[in-house]
Amino acid sequence: RKNFEKWLERSGRYLETIKTILRKNGLPEDLVYLPLIESGYSTAARSRAHAVGPWQFIESTAKRYGLRIDYWRDERRDPIKSTIAAARHLGDLHDKFGSWALALAAYNAGEGKIRRALRKSRSDNYWRIIRTRYVKRETKNYVSKFIAAGIIASDPEKYGFTDIDYHSPLRFEEMEITGPASLSFIAGCSGTSVKEIRKLNPELKRWCTPPHLKTYRVRIPEGIGESFKECFYNAPPNKRMPKVPYIVKKGDTLYEIAKKFRI
Repeated sequence: RKNFEKWLERSGRYLETIKTILRKNGLPEDLVYLPLIESGYSTAARSRAHAVGPWQFIESTAKRYGLRIDYWRDERRDPIKSTIAAARHLGDLHDKFGSWALALAAYNAGEGKIRRALRKSRSDNYWRIIRTRYVKRETKNYVSKFIAAGIIASDPEKYGFTDIDYHSPLRFEEMEITGPASLSFIAGCSGTSVKEIRKLNPELKRWCTPPHLKTYRVRIPEGIGESFKECFYNAPPNKRMPKVPYIVKKGDTLYEIAKKFRI
């Protein structure tokens, strides 16, 4: 119950944004509650199976739907980019299986496992295959868990959640910057903290924007676009991206260091 309350509070930051993306893709708005059972709306969530982000994408599926994953960034952690990918993925699964229950089961277990379960059970119905041994317990409970979570989240007071302190909805401006910049410099030009810049740009894994990109769209707090632009472009390049020494660790090779820093 304590965890569910925390997840409900966190949902306030993302519900509006996710619903908009689902509507644009012609999907049911109720799917907004899927990240509730996947990750509790946490951008930092990581499972034992190495699924990452609010929609818990594994690397292969993420890349199939255009999400970039490298040393510098992991777009599975971005609430907007990952939601666009998840909407496309869910739409494809629904087109293939013709049922939202089966589409959600395939989202959880994988398309191949659900196809095998349907073939072996000679059925085309989710509620039948979950009575067989061809589906794991987690998938057997998955759709019911999603429905229950959605019912509670859409009317929390009815279920005793009377004092939910929802987080403020996600608000930001996007600025295209040329060349890499450290997060501390971006935060300074934004008049905010590095922590806040990380919250707005959760895909960034390191201390700066990807150095190999000539341009990058960074998110900053709403309403400061002009002052940010002036601060950013009036600063010399060495202030935007100061050199940071790399301390050699045991087991490093010159080849690995050069590859890591793309030199």
